[in-house]
Amino acid sequence: MPKFEEGQVLDGKVTGIQPYGAFVALDDEVQGLVHISEVTHGYVKDINEHLTVGDEVKVKILNIDEQKGKYSLSIRATQEAPQQQPKQRKQKPQQQQNHQVQSQDDAPAGFNTLKDKLDEWIDQSKERENTYRK
Repeated sequence: MPKFEEGQVLDGKVTGIQPYGAFVALDDEVQGLVHISEVTHGYVKDINEHLTVGDEVKVKILNIDEQKGKYSLSIRATQEAPQQQPKQRKQKPQQQQNHQVQSQDDAPAGFNTLKDKLDEWIDQSKERENTYRK
C-alpha cells in the first residue's frame, strides 16, 4: 500500500524556495512541489512574501507521478476561498452601467445631431481650405 495518496491533506515543512514554487517535505524521504499558483488564492508575484524555509504548512496532494517520484502539492486547496472578491466584481459592472446610462442621458439623442454637425464641419473645412490657398 502506498505511503501517500492523491487528495490526502498533510502537514509539511518548507525545505526550499524557487521563483516557480516551494519544496515541501512530507516526511524524511518524500518531498513535493507547491507550484507558485497553488500557494494561496489570488495572484502571487513573489513567493518569498508568502513562504520561508522552515515554515510548517498544511498541503493537499494534487498528483503523484510514481515513475518520476514527483509529488504535486497545494497549500491553496487547504484554504477556504475569500468571500469578498465576487462581491467586488459584481459592483464594478453596475457602477460602470450607471455611469454609461448617465452619459447617454446627458448627450443629445439621435442622428439629427450628427447631421447638423456635418454641415458645420463641412463649412469649417471649406474655410480652412480657403485660408491655406491664399
